Amino acid sequence: MSTPPDTGLSSGPLPGDATERARLARMIRVDHAGEYGAKRIYAGQLAVLGRSRHAPILRHMAEQEQHHLDVFSRMVVERRVRPTALLPFWHIAGFALGAATAALGARAAMACTVAVEETIDAHYAAQAAELGDDEGLLRTTIETFRAEELEHRDIGLANEAELTPFYRTLTTVIKAGCKAAIALSEAI
Repeated sequence: MSTPPDTGLSSGPLPGDATERARLARMIRVDHAGEYGAKRIYAGQLAVLGRSRHAPILRHMAEQEQHHLDVFSRMVVERRVRPTALLPFWHIAGFALGAATAALGARAAMACTVAVEETIDAHYAAQAAELGDDEGLLRTTIETFRAEELEHRDIGLANEAELTPFYRTLTTVIKAGCKAAIALSEAI
């Protein structure tokens, strides 16, 4: 098989491709929405398990999510990014997911954490790989937060998430919901 001749044309963006600014805005918008949703999930879990032996662990993870949200909230303002119009929905949905899984027990709450954080790990890894050197600070921020999200996943696993009845089904449904939330928050 022969290679096509070099025409001298660049392999840059094609018509209809998003501009760099629009691509970064989508990235920041979805990360802001995701961290907002994570904060609400932990609020729901703490509403149910706030007096359990798991409360300190949940508070630790909630505090890290609040820090992530604060950072992305600043980026939204500094870079003039429109937040997702779905924040009111994520406010309710995140809390409901956290409270519902916690109502099933601490293991189910931890299974929720594992499912969410595994999805976010893949999401942040793809974003970090996509960012160029000109966005080194954003890439470093995403990689730092990704490491903390993996810590949350590991905490969930250490707290018997996988012993939740119907673990695979529960985490599959939550991961699908997270992927849908990512796609919606990028666009809306």
